Amino acid sequence: MRVVLISCVSKKRCVTSMAKEMYISPLFKGAYKYAKKINADKIFILSAKYGLLEENDVIEPYNETLNKKNNLEIKLWAKKVLARLSSKTDLKSDEFIFLAGERYRRYLVDEIEHVLIPLKGMPIGKQLSFYKENS
Repeated sequence: MRVVLISCVSKKRCVTSMAKEMYISPLFKGAYKYAKKINADKIFILSAKYGLLEENDVIEPYNETLNKKNNLEIKLWAKKVLARLSSKTDLKSDEFIFLAGERYRRYLVDEIEHVLIPLKGMPIGKQLSFYKENS
């Protein structure tokens, strides 16, 4: 199974929404379109507040980011994400594609067998160009 993990972004709708519609930045929209184009079997969103979200999970708007959390807080967040992820996927045999920054994947990738990070190290401008060309 091909699983795509997209990180949340700060630009959000102001009303309760499905997770796939909450995040309105060009970066998130590009990542989501790309995940659809590569025929992901499952798309999850890595939310700083909610942990692992499925596309149709209904959530409230929030203002939280891993960028303001310390390493212990990020480790605890990652543990929660991995617990939920392992109940919905196979961490040993599924293919995981991270469309997420380093802080959002830091403590996840070592626990997953098959990981791809196609935009690793790319600045946001290059990521936007990548999505524009490949979605």
